[in-house]
Amino acid sequence: MVAVSLAIGGGVGVLLSGGFIWWEVGRFATPQVPVTLFDERKLLAAYTVGLFVGVPLAATYLLLAVALANGALIGGLGFLLALVGGGELAQSLALRTHYWSGASRPFYALGLRAGIGGILALTVVTLYLGSPPVGLVGLAPAALGTLAVMALEVTGALVSLPPPGAAPRVRGRPLSGLLFGAVGFLLLALGPLAGLGGAIAGGSLALVGAALVYRRLRPLLEEVPPPGAAPLPSRETEPAYGRTAPPPSPREAEEAPRR
Repeated sequence: MVAVSLAIGGGVGVLLSGGFIWWEVGRFATPQVPVTLFDERKLLAAYTVGLFVGVPLAATYLLLAVALANGALIGGLGFLLALVGGGELAQSLALRTHYWSGASRPFYALGLRAGIGGILALTVVTLYLGSPPVGLVGLAPAALGTLAVMALEVTGALVSLPPPGAAPRVRGRPLSGLLFGAVGFLLLALGPLAGLGGAIAGGSLALVGAALVYRRLRPLLEEVPPPGAAPLPSRETEPAYGRTAPPPSPREAEEAPRR
């Protein structure tokens, strides 16, 4: 049963996080835009790192839920700070490296936090499937929880970024991201203590709040300049960020040796 729960939870986590990358981040890649605004290989690397970082954070999320369920408020607050601070620390350290530096940092931050959110969504689904059966009604807080943890992570990525127009030496606002994540995850963790209605209310508040903040910060992605302000890629030049150029036509292939 545990293996089945993990398999289902893993599928949900991958679909949520991968779907976010494909739909939201992918709209800034060709052919949706003339030039891809980020390095796709670096984005995939950030997402993979997020999956590994999400494993210990998922264990922290479980400990948070257990601590609050047993009335250990002090311990629960400690696990809450570890959960939120772990994601903020991972993002801060990653964006300080040369590999993920540059104007495209918002996309790499989203990739990292989407990976973490996918693992946390796996945890929420596994907790639901491992609890006593409560039928379709109990599916509502589980669904809200999976969406909320993903929304809190990706929104926290944008909250922690430097303000628009800041100098390159400005590292970001991790304290703002820490407070935002702490409030959201606290709502998720405290909701189930009030029963089914409390779980639905907590998940709804966390999800709606994260969605509204993300909508306000979403224009940050549109302000990322094209790589090097380069001209549109052509057949004669290699496109930026590893996109393969379209193959030459048979006529061009025949004329190439003559040049």
